[in-house]
Amino acid sequence: MQRFTLEQLATLLALVSEGSFETAAARLHVTPSAVSQRVKAMEQTCGRVLVQRTTPIRLTDAGDVLLRYARQVELLEADTVRELQEGRSDGDALLIPLAVNADSLATWFLDALAGLGDRLGVAFDLHREDQEHTTKLLRAGTVMAAVTSTREPVQGCVTEALGNMRYRAVATPEFVTRWLPAGPGLSGLPQAPVVAFERNDDLQEAFLRDHAGGGSSGPTHYIPTSNDFVRAILLGFGWGMLPEQQCAEEIVDGRLVDLAPTLAVDVPLYWQRWNLSSPLLDAVSMAVRDEAHATLRSF
Repeated sequence: MQRFTLEQLATLLALVSEGSFETAAARLHVTPSAVSQRVKAMEQTCGRVLVQRTTPIRLTDAGDVLLRYARQVELLEADTVRELQEGRSDGDALLIPLAVNADSLATWFLDALAGLGDRLGVAFDLHREDQEHTTKLLRAGTVMAAVTSTREPVQGCVTEALGNMRYRAVATPEFVTRWLPAGPGLSGLPQAPVVAFERNDDLQEAFLRDHAGGGSSGPTHYIPTSNDFVRAILLGFGWGMLPEQQCAEEIVDGRLVDLAPTLAVDVPLYWQRWNLSSPLLDAVSMAVRDEAHATLRSF
């Protein structure tokens, strides 16, 4: 099979990034027809349809495979140039796409990346996704690495343990007075209003099933951003499960009540990355590992 050219791979990356043939062409300073011809040439080379001509464009399964290859070539090229320049990066910053769950993003993950952009000459493209679904982005080649709750590595990836993110059931003192007349505890909690991150957020339901004998029958508020989720609980919308990093101070100063101090939910987190020898990806992985080990609870 004829190899794909760097020009073709760069075109695919631009197409995925921009979402359309027209905007990809503008980024590459060519015509939309030239972009279309390069895509058709790649499709003829592999004998598979790579791009669905929708708005925005979507890759087929074969396109996902080629996208992963294009990103790996781009990463290896950046590593090579950086080594030849003895660590300097004088050109455009390499974009490193990573997937991370919302709670990690709101608590410890950004600290792990702080300063790396300037030091490595890279920029980060963070995809916020539930920790149970970040592996989909790895399989598709959309990201190079991900914080995930899946220990089993995706094909072509390696996995290492980061630690447990511990969640506690909390509510305001006023909420406890209003909805839990027996005081903090599980009695009455299934009937009380609850805050959930989104409709596939099962953390509160799992806590009730495991410790209160059933799910919630009270009204549910859906608050789909991490900081606003915390704020909703502080405003008394309902009770909810918060990472210790987001509620420890509030419990100490009395703004929140730990409803079940002896009970907690530990969510194991893992770092999955391409199984590829890359100094840049190694440096990012080391920074994530060090921050996670300093912040999360050990297994």
